[in-house]
Amino acid sequence: MREVAREFGVSLSHVQRWVRRAGKERLERVDFTDRKNGPKVAANRTDRGMEDVVLQIRRYLKDEDALGEFGAVAIHRELVKRRIRPKTRPTVRTIGRILERRGALDGRRRVRRPTPPPGWYLPQPQSELDSFDIIEGLRLEGGAQVEVLNVISLHGGFPGSWPRPRIVAKTVVSAMVAHWREFGLPVYVQFDNDNVFQGPHHVRDVIGRVSRVSLSLGVIPVFVPPRETGFQAAIENLNGRWQPKVWGRFHFGSSRRALLAQSNKFIRALRRRSAERITSAPPRTSFPTDWEANLQEVVAGMIIYLRRTNDRGQVEILGHVFDVDSNWPHRLVRAEVDLKEGCIRIYALRRREPDYQPLLKTIPYSIPQKKRFRE
Repeated sequence: MREVAREFGVSLSHVQRWVRRAGKERLERVDFTDRKNGPKVAANRTDRGMEDVVLQIRRYLKDEDALGEFGAVAIHRELVKRRIRPKTRPTVRTIGRILERRGALDGRRRVRRPTPPPGWYLPQPQSELDSFDIIEGLRLEGGAQVEVLNVISLHGGFPGSWPRPRIVAKTVVSAMVAHWREFGLPVYVQFDNDNVFQGPHHVRDVIGRVSRVSLSLGVIPVFVPPRETGFQAAIENLNGRWQPKVWGRFHFGSSRRALLAQSNKFIRALRRRSAERITSAPPRTSFPTDWEANLQEVVAGMIIYLRRTNDRGQVEILGHVFDVDSNWPHRLVRAEVDLKEGCIRIYALRRREPDYQPLLKTIPYSIPQKKRFRE
């Protein structure tokens, strides 16, 4: 290391730092980009649990205490009264900052609440999820149409891409199965409400081809709310990177083969860049060796629909309108269609309280099994 430092005119500690950064990885897999000095979170920042205690005391002082004072000084006084250790007890100024950060002040300033953790809206938020989406409206020279099916995993950031002349349900199933055969099954697979993914919207009680294949493999399909932002952020980010980095940088003429080759190069480079994150992602299940697609078998398992209630607290699922709660209008809900138990369980969702997901209603429901699936 000293010899290398002398050759390049840098200090020994400089060389040692980059050697530690590389570790045992191959050089092409090491992320050599500069990083911000220091930890991601300040060492002296009050932990989330103590912030929650401060907010609980404020609510108690405001609603139940006889004196009715609930400012930072009153909260600090109550912390002392409750014998919170001085080492963990925040000061009056820190309590004020906590109240401001968590939106507990009476002012009308915009509140920037903590971002909920990835997958917070799912029953098992720490499990892996693959998110699929389609890029449409691309044309090569001569007018040849191109559509691109992209996928990325929520926790591992594992990408995939399939440029095709046209993306239909059979295309999605073929790409999805090939992807999972090679890399394993996630717990969830997420889509928007396109007919390609969900099936026709004008017919009730329809479970589409993509959902049937996912359920047969034990993967839970998740459909995000229409016209909602945030839930598809990861895949939309990949779509936004693919277009300028692949489609916008190179001239493909009328060759779909050249486009596919360049797209594959981009995906391989992206996987190398995200190797550390992919390695630390939640584990995947091995693809069953004896699996065969059978779209006529009885549909079983669970499908999750994320929806927003209307002004009467109703929600539309699978062509039906269900009454949920008149006191929960224009709010997010998670509807778990349990085909095995024959019911729909509807849970309340709030981004500001991601851990609070009470069950609002359980509705009896079953899919009519007499109709054959039209292949």
